Amino acid sequence: MEERRRALRRARTLATSLLVLMLAIFIATSVGVKHWPWLAYVRAFAEAGMIGACADWFAVVALFRHPLGIPIPHTAIVANSKERIGVAIGRFMANNFLSPKVLAERMRDVDISGWAARWILRGDNAKNVAQRATSSLNQALVALPREDLNAFLSGAVRGGIENVPAAPFASKLLSLLWAHGEMQALAEKLLDRASMTLANNRETIRNKVSRRTSRLIPKWIDGMVADKIIDGVMRILDEMREPSHPWRIEMTSTVEQLIGDLAVKPELIEKGEALKAKMLAAPAVTSQIDALWVRIENRLEAPETQAQLTRVIERLLVNIGTRIQSDDHLRDSINRWLRVAVLRTVAPRRTEIAEFIRNVVENWDIETLTERIELTVGRDLQYIRINGTIVGGLVGLIIFAVTQLF
Repeated sequence: MEERRRALRRARTLATSLLVLMLAIFIATSVGVKHWPWLAYVRAFAEAGMIGACADWFAVVALFRHPLGIPIPHTAIVANSKERIGVAIGRFMANNFLSPKVLAERMRDVDISGWAARWILRGDNAKNVAQRATSSLNQALVALPREDLNAFLSGAVRGGIENVPAAPFASKLLSLLWAHGEMQALAEKLLDRASMTLANNRETIRNKVSRRTSRLIPKWIDGMVADKIIDGVMRILDEMREPSHPWRIEMTSTVEQLIGDLAVKPELIEKGEALKAKMLAAPAVTSQIDALWVRIENRLEAPETQAQLTRVIERLLVNIGTRIQSDDHLRDSINRWLRVAVLRTVAPRRTEIAEFIRNVVENWDIETLTERIELTVGRDLQYIRINGTIVGGLVGLIIFAVTQLF
């Protein structure tokens, strides 16, 4: 803005200086024309140049204010036409920039997503955006009423749990665990644990067997019986590790049947819902749900959590930017979506946008409106004064020469 003011002052000074120069030449040639008749041609040029300069000065000044402060009719055009200017600018924007056809043509070659990806990957832009996003999230959480937010989120969690069918959900979870071998691995761990427990508690088992038998039976026989029992159980446990063992086959069949029954059998679904309702009604579960968001919120407010969240958002932005730059199909798809979004959002509201522009212009005071328009086109208008001085002088010189000739 300040650079425009300086440029306008320079152009205005140049135009005025040229007018003063024409006046000086006119005075000098008027004095010397008696001694040098050919100076009449120079005086004619200077005289016509002054006339052209004054006429163009009047025209330029009349656009923005009253010349010399005199309220001459049809002057201060901008100040007196503020409402019409606002309407004209709004209509011009709506018809020439915001129409669906113009928007579609202008945006067809605009790579919005590519520009955004290049910008986000430049320097520390991704980090700065991530920090602003984290800060905004934290400020939003602080600004929201904590009690109402906690109640809302607690209700949302409860509603989400209530809307998820318990038995089908358990079926999917069990199916996922079974498909990935988690339950088989658990069974192996249980067998290992059982074998280890028997081996580590052999003496305890002997003592228990001895106390259960008759006093007439020798202790060495009790120990032999206990060892036989332990060895037999451990051998059974070892055999159960084989996938072809009948127990493993029966377990597989039972689990697969349970997975199917949980998903479709009405009685199991009903029992699942009853169990879920009973759990949700338990005070301990209710208090845990109510305290869930409090713990999340306290965790989010911690500096280390915010730093970690910032890093996550930064990596996400960088990955998205890299993916958009490297994937032409994705970039074109995003650009098409953005073009459709802009067309559906902006074009139908171009009348409201034009009305908004009109209101903004009308709310400007006259001095602000005049200054902004003058700073925009005033420098070029001063060159019109300069051109008027030179062209006027040349036309005057030609007219004078023709009259002298004929």
